[in-house]
Amino acid sequence: MHIVKQLMAIPGVIAAGEFAYRGDRFSYEGALTAEFARMASILCRSNTMSVNMQSEIFDSFAENCGCRPVQGWIVRGGQATVCNIGNYFAFIENRPELLNDVMTIMRAKVGDIGDDLLVSLYARIGGDVKEALY
Repeated sequence: MHIVKQLMAIPGVIAAGEFAYRGDRFSYEGALTAEFARMASILCRSNTMSVNMQSEIFDSFAENCGCRPVQGWIVRGGQATVCNIGNYFAFIENRPELLNDVMTIMRAKVGDIGDDLLVSLYARIGGDVKEALY
C-alpha cells in the first residue's frame, strides 16, 4: 500500500501527500484544496531545504553532533501538526499518540535519508544520480 493511503487510513490525519523535489509536481489525499496542497508542497520543500542548510551550519561548528543527515522535521501548531520525511508530508490533528503513529509509518516506509539530500531523493524516484542535478 502506498504511504499516502496508509497515512490517510489513520484517524486524525487531515491530509497527506508527496511533492517532487524539483517543486513542480505534487500529489495528495485529504481535506485540502488543490491550491492549498500546492502551497503545502512548496512549504515542505522550502522547509526541508532550510533545515538541511541549518544542520550543515551547525555541523560545521560541532562535527559529528548527530544531527546529520537530516531525516525530516515537525512543526506543531495550536490545532494541527505538519510532519515531513523525505518528500512526503502529513497534516495531522493534535491528538495524543497520533504523531507517534504517523512518524512510525513515515520512517518505516521512507527509510533513512542519505547525507546528500538531492542525490538521496532523486535516487528514490529512479533518477540517475551520476548526471548533473542542477
